[in-house]
Amino acid sequence: MDCYGLIGFPLIHSFSAQFFTEKFKLEEIDAEYLNFEIENINEIRNIIIFNQNLKGLNVTIPYKEKVIPFLHKLSPIAEKIGAVNTIMVERVEGDMYFYELTGYNTDYTGFKQSLIPLINHDIHKKALILGTGGASKAVAHALSDMDIEITFVSRKTGKECISYGELTADIISSNKIIVNTTPLGTFPDTNNCPNIPYSHLTNEHLLYDLVYNPAETMFLSKGKQYGAIIKNGQEMLKLQALAAWDIWNKQ
Repeated sequence: MDCYGLIGFPLIHSFSAQFFTEKFKLEEIDAEYLNFEIENINEIRNIIIFNQNLKGLNVTIPYKEKVIPFLHKLSPIAEKIGAVNTIMVERVEGDMYFYELTGYNTDYTGFKQSLIPLINHDIHKKALILGTGGASKAVAHALSDMDIEITFVSRKTGKECISYGELTADIISSNKIIVNTTPLGTFPDTNNCPNIPYSHLTNEHLLYDLVYNPAETMFLSKGKQYGAIIKNGQEMLKLQALAAWDIWNKQ
């Protein structure tokens, strides 16, 4: 039986195992999908070696960048983005210790495809990206490829980002897209959200939260109060998962 899985920590929030298990059952695919909750990325070696039927992995927080040194190759998009959320595992038959890992980024595909129907190019010209982790990089490249100007927002001012404390009414007004790429608000910490001045939001704003559990985070709920268009990460997760499946099966 072929095996696929997810590496990250923690994995209590993940939907991947349920998604693929249901897919395998519905389509009568002889495969299983396992969660590999690891506290150190170095454990990936043991996962590969001791799961000889493993054909592919998904990667989630906090390893989308940390996993790269363990890979042998990167797809052009993953190399450009600098983050990986999908790994192809290929082996030399008969040698349990020899394998090749290729990294891909399907977050880019999932985010872009799910966002396009919501975009009004007359209004949505600038975007704030909340967070600077691995997922934020895929979001940034997708927005840039759609000719949308981006600004990163983090807890501290940096070379390529501003801090939450610097968010003014003018900045919120001119950035009609706001994307939360942080885990804030993820179950079970549902009473938390990014610290932005929500009162400056309007019905021209689009708030996108990569978090999908709960379906409506506090970030999205506050946006809805001011008439903003809101979308969670559920569709993105499904699209990126299907793109990963195509990669693993070389479609």
